[in-house]
Amino acid sequence: MKIEQQLKKTLEASRKLNLVNDDQVKHLLLELANEARTQSEIILAENQKDLDRMDPQDPKFDRLKLSEERIEGIASDMENVARLESPVGKTLKETVRENGLKIKKVTVPFGVIGIIYEARPNVTFDVFALCLKSGNACVLKGGSDAIYSNQAIVSIIRNVLKKFGFDENTVTLLPAGREETNEMLRAHGYIDLIIPRGSQGLINFVRENATIPVIETGAGICHTYFDEFGDAEKGREIIFNAKTRRPSVCNALDCLLIHESRLNELNNFAKKLSEEQVVIYADEKAYQQIKQVYPAELLFEATEESFGTEFLSMKMSIKTVGSFDEALNHINTHSSKHSEAIISENQERIEMFRKMVDASSVYSNTSTAYTDGAQFGLGAEIGISTQKLHARGPMALEELTSYKWIIEGNGQVRPR
Repeated sequence: MKIEQQLKKTLEASRKLNLVNDDQVKHLLLELANEARTQSEIILAENQKDLDRMDPQDPKFDRLKLSEERIEGIASDMENVARLESPVGKTLKETVRENGLKIKKVTVPFGVIGIIYEARPNVTFDVFALCLKSGNACVLKGGSDAIYSNQAIVSIIRNVLKKFGFDENTVTLLPAGREETNEMLRAHGYIDLIIPRGSQGLINFVRENATIPVIETGAGICHTYFDEFGDAEKGREIIFNAKTRRPSVCNALDCLLIHESRLNELNNFAKKLSEEQVVIYADEKAYQQIKQVYPAELLFEATEESFGTEFLSMKMSIKTVGSFDEALNHINTHSSKHSEAIISENQERIEMFRKMVDASSVYSNTSTAYTDGAQFGLGAEIGISTQKLHARGPMALEELTSYKWIIEGNGQVRPR
C-alpha cells in the first residue's frame, strides 16, 4: 500500500486528539481563519494555476474558483465552527442499574474520517475545521483539478497545527491519483468512515468500491412545485433565486413543476429567468406558453433526459402537471432526495407535501438555496447526506461523532 505510512501517521495523530481540550481547538481554528485571510494572495495565486487548466465553460469552474470574498466567507465559517459547542463528551443517556452499575452513553469522535471530493478547494478548509472541532483527524483526497489550491491550503493548516503544538498529521492530503483512491477505500484499520463529495459518478464509484463505511453526500436534483394555490410574486422571486443564485452547487433548482391552471404565470417567471440567460427545456404545454416571450436560442423542447438531471449550470427544465398527485409522483420518481420545495398558500397542501415528499430537506414558500450547513445554524457542513442511516441533510459536528458506553462498577460480578 503506497499510502500506508501516511495513514499510520494520521491514525496516531487522531489518538492524540483525545487529550486535547476544546479551548485549544477553538483558538487554533480562530487563528486558522486569520491565516486564511492573511495568506489569501498565496491561496488565490495557486488557485489561478488550477483555473488556468480548466475550461471556463465547465460547470465545475465556478466551484473551483476562489476569490477574496469567498475566502472571507470560508474564514467566517471557520470562526463560527470554532465558537460552537463541542459535540464530544456529551451524555446521551445515563442510568443506574439495580445492581449498582452506573451506565452512560457518551459521544465520541469517529477517529479518522476520509473525504473524497472534486474541484472544491473550500471543502479543504471546511472539512478540516469540522473534523478538528469534533475530535477527528482527516484524510483528504481532492481531485486533480484543484491540486495546487489544496496543497496551498493544507500547507497553511499544517503550519497552524505545528504552531499550536498539534500533530501536523491531523490532516493528510493524498496524491490525486486513482490508485490512491482505491487504496483509501480499502484502508481498514486506518480510516473509520468515508464521505464522498462531488458528482453522482464519484458517489457511485465510492459506494460500489469502498469496503469501509460510507456516508453518501449526494447529487442534488432539486424540484420546486408551483401549486395551483401559489402566490405568483413569491413564486417568481423564489424560482429565480433557486436557479440563478449559484447554479453550480447541489441545492440549485433543476426542475420547475407548475400546475396547468397556473401556466399563465410562466411568462412572468420566464422574463425574470431570461435576465440571467437561463436555458429552459420545457414540456409541450410550457413550451407553447412561453415560446412567444422567451429568447428562441434559450428555449428547447424537453426530452426524457431533461428530467432527473442535475444541470449544475444555467439550465433547467419545466414540467406541467395536472394535479398535486402528479407533481408528487414526478418528484418521487426523479428526486435525488436532496431538497424539494412547494410554493402554495394552501396550508393543507403544504402539510401533505411535507409528509409525502421523501427528501432530506423539504421547503415551503422559500428557495432550496438554503440547504447549507451554515444557513441551518450548523457553522459549516461536511456534506449533505441524501441517505437515511446515521445522517441526513446538512452534516456538521453532531454527525461526525459516534458514541460509546461507559460502565462504572464497584466490584460487581455477573452471576453464573
